[in-house]
Amino acid sequence: MNSEELSKVVMHGMQEKKGEDIVLMDLRKVKNAIADYFVICSGNSDTHIDAISEAVEKEVHKNNKENPWHREGKENKEWVLLDYVNVVAHVFRKDRRDFYALEELWGDAIITEVESEPQHKNFV
Repeated sequence: MNSEELSKVVMHGMQEKKGEDIVLMDLRKVKNAIADYFVICSGNSDTHIDAISEAVEKEVHKNNKENPWHREGKENKEWVLLDYVNVVAHVFRKDRRDFYALEELWGDAIITEVESEPQHKNFV
């Protein structure tokens, strides 16, 4: 599965648990980018953030038999990061997302807002 397909699987996992304000950041043409894509969303509670991040992991594993290379933030639930090397999922608490402003930090990226409702697809 290439990075574009993987980013779609990540987005679908976020949509399944009603992640809010989902954006896809295409970093492939950004100099010194650390990944091909960032997929970012917000959750409105600790439980919601947990559910979204678990749904992303489950969806990626189901479609690609892959676990995150690295994960951070599961304990504090302010910003959960799931690193699949070429695709990085970010699940923020709303106030933390505003504070870190990744969309502004990586301003040269192509940013696409994603529908909140899942488009039921088979990715394999």
